[in-house]
Amino acid sequence: MNRGQMRISARADYAIRALVELAADSDRPLTCEGIASSQDIPYRFLKSVLGDLRRVGLIRSQRGCEGGYWLGRAAVDITIADAVNAVDGELMSVHGESLDGLGYPAPAQRIATVWEAIRVRTEEILSGVTIGDLLTDDPTEPAATLLMRQPLLKSR
Repeated sequence: MNRGQMRISARADYAIRALVELAADSDRPLTCEGIASSQDIPYRFLKSVLGDLRRVGLIRSQRGCEGGYWLGRAAVDITIADAVNAVDGELMSVHGESLDGLGYPAPAQRIATVWEAIRVRTEEILSGVTIGDLLTDDPTEPAATLLMRQPLLKSR
């Protein structure tokens, strides 16, 4: 990991990609193998991620030859924040500790306020984009503004 970069876990990335895959082909249940292959995700890792998503009700599953996975609720009702929270728990921590009750002695006491502001802003962004928004050419706000931005290109 490069210093100075914000980190999105592989679990969160895979969870969002799996949810988008399920939403894009919602006519039938999809197998873990099919999602893993389509999204180039390691099967065993994805199986664990799908288990987390199922436990919180974001997806449902059925065993058997007609079985597989499908969304537990409408794609427009599942936010990116829902997926991240399902697989990673708290959105942000400092040294692995919750921001609740975080405090520093003077003169560094305001640092905790900055960490909390970053957590709140990140939560607002991730809660403002649904899986459905990722699949439509006409997403709702605030997702529309976020998704219409051009990705930043790395300088060479």
